[in-house]
Amino acid sequence: MNVALRRSVEHLDGVTFHDLYASYPDFLIDVPREQELCEAHDIIVFQHPFYWYSTPSIIKEWFDLVLEHAWAYGTTGDALAGKVTFQALTAGGDLISYNAKGLNQYTIRELTAPFRATANLCQMDWLPPFAVLGIHRGLPEKERTRHAQAYRRTLIALRDDQLDLGKARQGELLNADLASVIQEV
Repeated sequence: MNVALRRSVEHLDGVTFHDLYASYPDFLIDVPREQELCEAHDIIVFQHPFYWYSTPSIIKEWFDLVLEHAWAYGTTGDALAGKVTFQALTAGGDLISYNAKGLNQYTIRELTAPFRATANLCQMDWLPPFAVLGIHRGLPEKERTRHAQAYRRTLIALRDDQLDLGKARQGELLNADLASVIQEV
């Protein structure tokens, strides 16, 4: 599913797809380069599988190194202020698993609270995750294509300033009801 999401947006005009594993197979992250990339973009999306209720380790490493005090946060750290951010994630469990009475006992929104708190600390405009759930069952090609098209549509709407950020923030998942948050022109 992550491959389908990637393919749907990696060559999209106005979108930079940056693969951390391809750039840093040794995990030696070039902090100045990453900070320059962040400064050059208004929207920062972290696309990843949802591993143990979190991100893959390279994203955690990226957060630990790139989000420096006095650059990303602190009294003089405002390099990310006002930038829109969200996670595009895939998870094995379905929506029923991610609730108070489900197997995981928490919603995706609750489980991604550390990401939201980080965005808040960095003065970023947080949106709920774009989540593709239930992939442990193996999604049929038609469903993978539908999710990939929705992801592409979401990024285009953000790029073109056609996504109602206020409405989007209120949802459990960014892609729960795209028809109500994307303003068609």
